[in-house]
Amino acid sequence: MTKNPLILDIKGNSLDDGPGIRTVIFFKGCPLDCVWCQNPESKRTVAEIAFDAKECIGCGRCLEVCPEGALSRENPFYIDRDACTLCFTCVEECPARALDRVGREMTVEDIVKAVVRDRPFFNTSGGGVTLSGGEPTLFPDFVSSLLQALKGERIHTIIETCGQFRPDTFESLMLPYLDAVYFDIKLMDARLHREYCGVSNETIVENFVRLKLLCAGRKVVLLPRVPLITGITERESNLAAIALFLKEQGAPRVQLLPYNPLWHDKTDKIGAANSLRQNAAMTTWLDKKRIEACREIFTRQGIEVV
Repeated sequence: MTKNPLILDIKGNSLDDGPGIRTVIFFKGCPLDCVWCQNPESKRTVAEIAFDAKECIGCGRCLEVCPEGALSRENPFYIDRDACTLCFTCVEECPARALDRVGREMTVEDIVKAVVRDRPFFNTSGGGVTLSGGEPTLFPDFVSSLLQALKGERIHTIIETCGQFRPDTFESLMLPYLDAVYFDIKLMDARLHREYCGVSNETIVENFVRLKLLCAGRKVVLLPRVPLITGITERESNLAAIALFLKEQGAPRVQLLPYNPLWHDKTDKIGAANSLRQNAAMTTWLDKKRIEACREIFTRQGIEVV
């Protein structure tokens, strides 16, 4: 684990990651390995090279400059990832930007400088900055410094988390500088969670229970979020179990995140295996009627769906 994280992107004008107009900072690295990950390029903590075949103009410059001969049109994903040493010479040479570096190191000062330019949008809309990923909590010291700097600029802060973190560290280093925590709950069955997400959900469930009390005492918003993944998380049995859990915890609201099938091309760009591409249900948007049925599972338990 690197001390400082790599940043995937900083995107402004977001309306989907908290109240108002927000700037979202995407961190690289995640302790989960969800098979449906919408940002597969965010899983690993190290830098990678992405190749976009649609942008390639076939000039061949990258083939000429690669010192390892790792690039070839015969490779399934163009780049031989085993031979590539990540020198990024090909990225620097590519005139069409078909090759791109995934993950760049930035200081806290770099990030703050980038986001404060959006302050007028924050002030007029009640927005702010959202830390996303990947998983920001993988880098507690860095994130703590960043959050403190953002609060020093009087910017509203949210963290989006998968919930797999050390609770004491989160409580001491991050929670004091947050206005809201958006907490993903994917599967209540520990075996299925391990099957589809790579780890058990035991820590995640425990962290939510603990955070529910801590956030209430600090007046920090805790919003559980449930991704609706076709045939996996959107099963009625799973959603009913999540709804019951939230009811028992006194959680008044939940956000449902309908499945987005546009992530498949991202796996090709980073040369990652993708067994779900052959699953027709995983290449289409979730039906609106099914989304409404999912909503009703929570409303029947008295939980507002936002």
